[in-house]
Amino acid sequence: MRKIAGMVAALAVAACSDKGADQLEAINSGVSSSEMPSAALTQVNDPYWNNATIYFMLPDRFNNGNPDNDLAYERKNDAAYMRGFFGGDLQGVIDKLETGYFEALGVDAIWMAPVIENIHGADEADKRTYAFHGYWPKDWTTVDANFGTEADLARLIELAHKRGVRVLLDAIINHTGPVTELDPVWPADWVRTDPVCDWSSFAENVTCAIHPNLTDILTESETAVALPPQLTEKWQREGRLEQEQAELDAFFERTGYPRAPKYYIVKWLTDWVREYGVDGFRVDTVKHTEPEIWAILKKESELAFEQWKAANPAQKIDDRPFFMVGEVYNYGLNDFSNSKGRLYDYGDRQVDFFAHGFDSLINMGFPAHAGDDMDSLFTRYSDILHEGDLKDAAVLNYLGSHDDHHSFDRERQQVKSAALKLMLAPGAAQIYYGDEIARPMTDEKAFGDAAMRVPMDWSSLQSAETREVLAHWQKLGQFRKAHLAVGAGVHKKLEEAPYVFSRTLGDDRVLVALDVSAGEKQIDAHGVFADGTLLRDYYSGLEVRVEGGKVRLDSEFDIVLLGEVRSGEVVAL
Repeated sequence: MRKIAGMVAALAVAACSDKGADQLEAINSGVSSSEMPSAALTQVNDPYWNNATIYFMLPDRFNNGNPDNDLAYERKNDAAYMRGFFGGDLQGVIDKLETGYFEALGVDAIWMAPVIENIHGADEADKRTYAFHGYWPKDWTTVDANFGTEADLARLIELAHKRGVRVLLDAIINHTGPVTELDPVWPADWVRTDPVCDWSSFAENVTCAIHPNLTDILTESETAVALPPQLTEKWQREGRLEQEQAELDAFFERTGYPRAPKYYIVKWLTDWVREYGVDGFRVDTVKHTEPEIWAILKKESELAFEQWKAANPAQKIDDRPFFMVGEVYNYGLNDFSNSKGRLYDYGDRQVDFFAHGFDSLINMGFPAHAGDDMDSLFTRYSDILHEGDLKDAAVLNYLGSHDDHHSFDRERQQVKSAALKLMLAPGAAQIYYGDEIARPMTDEKAFGDAAMRVPMDWSSLQSAETREVLAHWQKLGQFRKAHLAVGAGVHKKLEEAPYVFSRTLGDDRVLVALDVSAGEKQIDAHGVFADGTLLRDYYSGLEVRVEGGKVRLDSEFDIVLLGEVRSGEVVAL
């Protein structure tokens, strides 16, 4: 894969840490994935990931930094409405990194929809659709030319790391892209095209195609297969077939895995970590694949990440380990759909995905729960994450996404209150690109999920109203960034009207007051902060001291976000 060939012989770098050495020894000795504990099982959950603010984007719909790559691989501007490429790319993300856009939002990590090479043709099953979203893989080993180059990706990750922002890539093992006039079906020993899943059992979610136009990888197979001819022929044309084959030989010799389809893909995915320092994966279609493969992906990713950090000590953000968050469709906190605490219920089988390599799962219940009053929502989530079934686990909450038709407030009628619920809720927060500027999530002319994938309109920031919405999100993001207690602390209601609550995580404490009077105001510290403590109100930017058990400040806002001022703290607004 790319320039990794020179690194293949240097796998002894795994010994850079005890964990890496232990893993390499286990891999070489043939220890199975079920016998190798994942980080999620052997460590208390890192509170960082229950407070992180993660910005999710479809790169094509975010920002066009290089118009020269808008249509690659003979793609045409002939798609159905909102179902073709709009030109957004990695350079567009780089441009926004350079302006400090993500830092101002308090973003801890950027999650990009897949940027690997996708099918070249258009799928005709549901309107004429190109793979602008990135979820129709063709070649896991290279960047899609519509998004840019591997040099662009390397530059993006390097720049993000310099600014303290992690980069999560979207990982797919479950399926390839649809068959088109330019994209032949993969060999029968790699994929199935039927039956189509009916969701009634474990098998009817896993050993089946999730959609008639998606070919399902035979992930249950442990049988060695040859590379698909469309890849060998492509790599031969590109002059890298021998390199790719040599790397695969080294991978399978080292690991002892059979050359079954899923292990090829694990190798290809972890190469992005080993070469470029990808900090984590958001894993797609998790419940549609046997859970054991995810523990293997995590194990190999951890090893690759340790190798990258050892080789690039100046480029790493810190020593935090590789992170994996999963999309288990219909998994959500509390009483949501197929969830039973940590478990996902297929009907005939229950699976704990946290025990198969995942540090966090996307909480698909949040859009439904966001309709509840704040304290009911916050209290319930805090109880689950600190005392309930998900103690020491992490979840990622969201208001809207690229494929959830039940996204909260799609009409953007509750822009500020929705932001408060997401950004102040226990658990991590996912900003879906454009939430912060109230990007439209409905479009009467768009078919299906295309309405939720409308491009960012950067010109909307010329409006004072839009800038006010963005400033609201930035203040909330900066508050989370400064204090782990916001998302990872224990929630306690202190007053009902105005609504006042605290969050506590060790010695980190915050106090929030909502619907207070504009202008001069006095807030009871409720013993959260001692007299004399210097506090910052992250909403107004004012600094105040606690006096007589009270906090007195004069701001034009009805929101107060109080946290202790840390030495050397800089708020990026």
